[in-house]
Amino acid sequence: MSNPSSAAASGLPVGRSLIYLVVAGVAWGTAGAAASLVFEVSDLGPLALSFWRCLGGMVLLAGALALRERTPASSASPAEPRRRRLLRILGTGIGLTVFQSAYFAAVEQTGLAVGTVVTLGAGPVLIALGARITMGERLGGGGIAAVLGALTGLVVLVLGGEGGTVRPAGVVLAVLSAAGYAAITLLTRWLGRDGRGADALSTTMWTFVVGAVGLLPLALMEGLLPHTAEPARVLWLLVYVAAVPTALAYALYFAGAAVVRAATVSVIMLLEPVSAAVLAVTALNERLTAATVAGTVVLLAAVVGLAWQEARLAANRRRAAHALT
Repeated sequence: MSNPSSAAASGLPVGRSLIYLVVAGVAWGTAGAAASLVFEVSDLGPLALSFWRCLGGMVLLAGALALRERTPASSASPAEPRRRRLLRILGTGIGLTVFQSAYFAAVEQTGLAVGTVVTLGAGPVLIALGARITMGERLGGGGIAAVLGALTGLVVLVLGGEGGTVRPAGVVLAVLSAAGYAAITLLTRWLGRDGRGADALSTTMWTFVVGAVGLLPLALMEGLLPHTAEPARVLWLLVYVAAVPTALAYALYFAGAAVVRAATVSVIMLLEPVSAAVLAVTALNERLTAATVAGTVVLLAAVVGLAWQEARLAANRRRAAHALT
């Protein structure tokens, strides 16, 4: 079983962690629309965009850390042991690089719909299995039903409105991407179980350092600088991608994922395609389909169900702790 004191040790309540994860998932969903707009008005490729995303997120978080250190009432976490901190930074940085690079390669090989379904669909399965093996976290019957429901909603939402071409190489790359995402989530949760010195801002910034270094050679081969007739628009979009679905979203994600069960985290983050679908309909004038509505409803029901279960488990742990005192 997971450590019942993890939330208390980290100083972040389960309820707030769930809110952080919801905001992160919704913010991630806006990255695709912003990236599409960048691709429309420039020749910047996906790997170069990922590099600038990591670099921009790193710069913004470095600024946030510098401001926090100047604040007298700073609530920074206590120092984390060096070896543990190195494991956290390298593990999440490498996982992030694999996750993003393999996903873009999968989309190129097998298309956006199939690449998204396989990557995001395999993630919760790998995470649930990994959490059960490495940390003894159990979903229970209701949790399993919620995960299956979420995966069903994902398939309906993403594949319902368009056909997809399945290519084996693309599927393998998508599973590799899911493995990178699963590794990030499991490592964050495993290291956060006792709450010792986990600082979300610092972890996220150094993760982007590793990601930017790993992506730089690929971005250089693809073409690092965009050619565009609308440089101001491209710059604004790059700043947005670096700020909201990157610096903000990943900082919230790492803070919340350290407290909430790994499988619950993976399902909540499936809000990303829901957010993207809503944005596509409302801002990009795409047609609202029955599949979009049905997939969104099923996915949201699964997210609400697992979030309620997580909050109930946290309340039970608090009552048990009070009974022992």
